[in-house]
Amino acid sequence: MPHPLIAPMAAHVALAAFLYALLTFARAPAIWGIGRRSDGSNPWARFEPRISANLSNQFEWPLLFYAACLVLLQSGTSQLSLVLAWIFVLGRVLHSLVQILTSNVRLRGVVFTVNFLAVLGLWAIVALHPSQNH
Repeated sequence: MPHPLIAPMAAHVALAAFLYALLTFARAPAIWGIGRRSDGSNPWARFEPRISANLSNQFEWPLLFYAACLVLLQSGTSQLSLVLAWIFVLGRVLHSLVQILTSNVRLRGVVFTVNFLAVLGLWAIVALHPSQNH
């Protein structure tokens, strides 16, 4: 049975893979001509830059999520660290939805703050208990 922290990590990888597929779909009319409107325009043109920006975001703050999880895989995982890992992943999904489907920067900031705090919580666990099983 895999370590419990593998599941939230894999879920985030699945989110990134989904975003790559979504970006390919959104670019298809412009790049391959698949799905163009009758006037030749791309029906997904307004979403493509948002998807691209969100995909890029998946390789910024999440890097610190993975680093904390890898340390915790070696030093021990508490129930709190698992909860924080899942809060992070669910927050990333919400962040993606807000960034891609809306232009509400304030809401996106609130959702990001949840992600930010979850990762800081993971790092607090790492820093306070580096070699104990929790």
